[in-house]
Amino acid sequence: MRGFFNSAIGRRVAVIVAIMIALLAFGTGGYMFLQHYSFIAALYMTVITLSTVGFTEVHPLNNVGRIFTIVLIFMGAGYVAFALAYFSQIVLDGDVLEAYRRRRLTKKLDQMQDHYIVCGYGQMGQIIVDQLQQNKVPVVIMESDESVLPRLREKNLVYLFGDATDEENLITAGIRRAKGLVSVVTKDSENVFIVLTARDLNKKLLIFARAGSPGTDKRLLKAGADRVVSPYAIGAVRIAHNILRPTVTDFLELALSGEGMDLRMEEMRIPDDSKLVGMDLMASGIRSNYNLIIVAIKRPEGTMVFNPHPREKFQAGDTLVAIGAAENLSRFCGELFSDGYPTSSPEGT
Repeated sequence: MRGFFNSAIGRRVAVIVAIMIALLAFGTGGYMFLQHYSFIAALYMTVITLSTVGFTEVHPLNNVGRIFTIVLIFMGAGYVAFALAYFSQIVLDGDVLEAYRRRRLTKKLDQMQDHYIVCGYGQMGQIIVDQLQQNKVPVVIMESDESVLPRLREKNLVYLFGDATDEENLITAGIRRAKGLVSVVTKDSENVFIVLTARDLNKKLLIFARAGSPGTDKRLLKAGADRVVSPYAIGAVRIAHNILRPTVTDFLELALSGEGMDLRMEEMRIPDDSKLVGMDLMASGIRSNYNLIIVAIKRPEGTMVFNPHPREKFQAGDTLVAIGAAENLSRFCGELFSDGYPTSSPEGT
């Protein structure tokens, strides 16, 4: 409540209420002094006069009382006109809508758990958010450019308007409850500062950052980033691969995006109580029953087993990298996991 009255709309409402109280006090005091009414009678007379309901007077008024009543009626009419104009201005300024929007966003932010905070909604930020949303990963966007806000509202995204380098803004975005943070703002210096602040606030946070210039990746890793991506380096390698291995590149793009063909490459973590634990690849029936290809197995300690042998045994906590039809992947995960399609986290945890 204190926060409401500290806001612009709260202060305006406080002015309206204060004027109303002043009118009531003026009218009550005037009737008590001029007509010798009791407090209750004077207050009642003031209320029926200001509201113009037209009830009978408490006691007959003399000429002084009638003149005072006329003045009070004009003051009441002026107050109503002023209040209507004031509230109309609030609505036209968009303060009511903005206050409602901020309150709704605050409630959403308070409910966020195990989400990802994406700092910067530029070209990279938009693609990252779209991909996370397609996979039903909860996202909070932090953006300091006011011109971007209409686009965020149009897409009904959960966002926080403010500087991501500000510690208080990160706390408001729920960094202590978040699973990860992605820093893709334009300036490298800001990315370093965001990563440093985020790591200080949450030691277990998964942090991914963008490096725009050579050498920044080392600073970001020292600041606490788990993974650093250089879009220029990746773009250059991608072009080279398109030249040297166009078919392989097209296949991987289709498998990773899931667009254009009924094929997906997915990763999933084997839970401790899974029936696959202790079973080898051949006996699991993954190939024969689901028509899926296990490309690699990532062990809990980080070791990667590529093109695993049919007798390779699964362990609890293994992350499987599989390729196959989306329907088969869904069916496999639905039977293996009771809660649906649980892909692993970015770090396989």
